[in-house]
Amino acid sequence: MVGGAPGTRESDLLNPLQMVERIDALVLAGGSAYGLDAATGVQAWLREQGRGFPVRDLRVPIVPAAILFDLANGGDKDWGRYPPYRELGYDAAAAAGASMDTGRRGAGYGATTATTPGGIGLAAERLACGATVMAIMAVNAAGSPLIDDTGHFWAAPFERNGEFGGRGWPTPMPARPDRVHTKAGHDTAGLNTTIGVVVTDAVLSKVEAKQVAVMAHDGFPRALYPVHSPGDGDLLFTLSTGARALGRDALSLLALGTAAANVVARAIAQGVYAAMQNTDEGATP
Repeated sequence: MVGGAPGTRESDLLNPLQMVERIDALVLAGGSAYGLDAATGVQAWLREQGRGFPVRDLRVPIVPAAILFDLANGGDKDWGRYPPYRELGYDAAAAAGASMDTGRRGAGYGATTATTPGGIGLAAERLACGATVMAIMAVNAAGSPLIDDTGHFWAAPFERNGEFGGRGWPTPMPARPDRVHTKAGHDTAGLNTTIGVVVTDAVLSKVEAKQVAVMAHDGFPRALYPVHSPGDGDLLFTLSTGARALGRDALSLLALGTAAANVVARAIAQGVYAAMQNTDEGATP
């Protein structure tokens, strides 16, 4: 976790010092602290499927979660006694499949940045060793993904195959590319945070997953400026499916962590770019 305002559930279980080695699901949600209840709905669905950590004759699904602060984005918040996130989480788990939409979808539906809509982004890379690393990011940052007032992304050097418009660097570069745009300057202070998950098929221990997460955070400043502010709760989870052995040497882990940072940067920009297209199609938070 980097930034001054994180919102999480069961993240302490992922500490390498703790005993739990596997999780059953991971939730990224909007709704600030209310959105943490989405994990309860996912947990309920998993329990119905017989999933979970075995405790005698019971099973307890392990579902860490992280949330964005997007409550002031409009829309009906007159929920009554309880917010809707538990049921939204249950429905999302029941509908989960092998593909996903990006942009203003799911946790990214009401997300924003200082200068653009926010959204859910996705990027992946295959390493020379054959392992794959992927990032899924929910972008609701205090800063901007764009260079000053241009339509060009800070993450441009890392783009693959025009995944966020193929715009490259602005020409000429603005006289003040370091000019700061934040939500605090756009009368929306407090609506911050970028969260995500790095997933790889390489076998990782909990310690190694933590090391990859630390390296992967370098993708944030490659794609957002400024970043990790006191009002951001920026957070990354790292998960391994355990399908492919990784060389047990520092260079293999270095390659994986380096690629993880790159796909995080790309996924942030791709999510914003897709959200901009969604907005053009008429989607609203």
